[in-house]
Amino acid sequence: MNAREAVTRLCGTQVTGVRRGGGSIFLVTLDGGRVVVAKQGVGPGATEAEAAGLRWLGEYADVPVPEVLGYDDEWLVMQYVPPASPTTGSAEVFGRALATLHLRGAEAFGCPPPGGPKDAWMGVAPMRNEPHEDWPTFYARHRIEPYVRMCVDQHLFSAHEVKVFDELCTRLPEAAGPPEPPARLHGDAWSGNVHWSSDGVWLIDPAAHGGHREGDLAMLQLFGTSLLDHILGAYAEGAQDEGAPLAPDWRERVPLHQLFPLLMHAAVFGGGYARQALSAARSSLS
Repeated sequence: MNAREAVTRLCGTQVTGVRRGGGSIFLVTLDGGRVVVAKQGVGPGATEAEAAGLRWLGEYADVPVPEVLGYDDEWLVMQYVPPASPTTGSAEVFGRALATLHLRGAEAFGCPPPGGPKDAWMGVAPMRNEPHEDWPTFYARHRIEPYVRMCVDQHLFSAHEVKVFDELCTRLPEAAGPPEPPARLHGDAWSGNVHWSSDGVWLIDPAAHGGHREGDLAMLQLFGTSLLDHILGAYAEGAQDEGAPLAPDWRERVPLHQLFPLLMHAAVFGGGYARQALSAARSSLS
């Protein structure tokens, strides 16, 4: 089934135009002129997981997310939000709103969004969401160890280098910082998923789960989000106002929280990311 056929069936309306928006994304014009996004899933459960994540993140409308218009096993159809240039005001509103969103909480560390599958995706990489009582156990079991094994299978890490990750997993309870309740995470908040529009910042393409809020903040820093200082400053103020200030040493743990996306990128794309992941692991042990 192509994008035209999927949108016609899922939205129950005629399509007058289709153009590729990049990768598996298509911009589809409906009869009447409305434009929607049709996204083809990367694997089993991908569309279901993303739809559940968008609904969960948008439950309280803290940070806007695209409305889900329909999905099946292969396609997800969503609201289209025209892009615009970043502004300081939008960055600061987003930062405070993200703090509020995180504090909406989750049932457990590692839990999938309500109605979402345990086996989900982050980009083109599989990702397991399974509830745990504490963040260090979840992070080691489902965010470090599987991807280290994938990298080893590709001969990206030596046996000596694997011991660095093993040691980190053992020491995660002390490396993780002060205990926090599970946060409602976007899960893949790199710059490409921070969507600037004329009415503020939207979050798109989630890998949503219950996790540690420092994870989203680390992702914002990994690939250079626009107006990052304004976002992080407003976030800290918002968290303080909500009675849940960030730990004073949270910035020291940025490499720890960037380790998962770096390992995932290494497993998918190879060498350079493997070196960055190893550096992040060593930094987290120091």
